[in-house]
Amino acid sequence: MIEISFGKLVLLALIALIVLGPEKLPGAARTAGALLRRMRNGWESVRAEVERELEVEEIRRAAREAAKQAEAVQEQAGAVQQQVMEGTRQVREPVETAVAMMKSADPVVAKDESPADPVDPHQATLPSGEPASGRTEPAHD
Repeated sequence: MIEISFGKLVLLALIALIVLGPEKLPGAARTAGALLRRMRNGWESVRAEVERELEVEEIRRAAREAAKQAEAVQEQAGAVQQQVMEGTRQVREPVETAVAMMKSADPVVAKDESPADPVDPHQATLPSGEPASGRTEPAHD
């Protein structure tokens, strides 16, 4: 802004006193002061508005960057999901093939039937003739 030193201010006051006279000088000073206040207030409001616009633009820029980062993370998550899906497909296919082969080879498994007579663990014996429970004497319940 305009720099006015004390010497320049005194010179302006003397010129105004000569031009306006002592009767009109106080009114002119009040008017000049009011005009100067209006200019400063106007300048401050313009400056504040520019700062607000800059802040809004900064927020918009940050939002755009955050959106780009979110898109990148979403793309990475999609790629990982595709890899997992491919891995499960690669594992599922051989398992399904093996299950299908087992069902076709064993009719009991294909029908999901349980054995006709369940084995009592106390009565089962190992191929060597020993009891399967690990006891050598008969079990007493």
